[in-house]
Amino acid sequence: MFAQFGAKRAAVQAAVQGFYRGKLGIVAVVVLAAIGLGGCLQTAPPLVGADAADPSAKVAGAGYRSTTAPYTRLRPTAPASWRGSDAPSPKTDK
Repeated sequence: MFAQFGAKRAAVQAAVQGFYRGKLGIVAVVVLAAIGLGGCLQTAPPLVGADAADPSAKVAGAGYRSTTAPYTRLRPTAPASWRGSDAPSPKTDK
């Protein structure tokens, strides 16, 4: 019984080592390619327009608009009388 467990462990270990050995080679190739091609990138293009760090640069004005301006409180209140309102009176079953 223990010999069977040992054989299974050895088979799985051999498969895992082969799998990782192949993956490690692929990862190494990708890393080396990225490092090699990194030197081929273009430099950043020059800025067009005014320098953003210049304090005298003209910018559009920033306005303030409240995000909660139309909000009204809707706290629970006691029921009001129907007599003074314009709403139709409730129908009652007779």
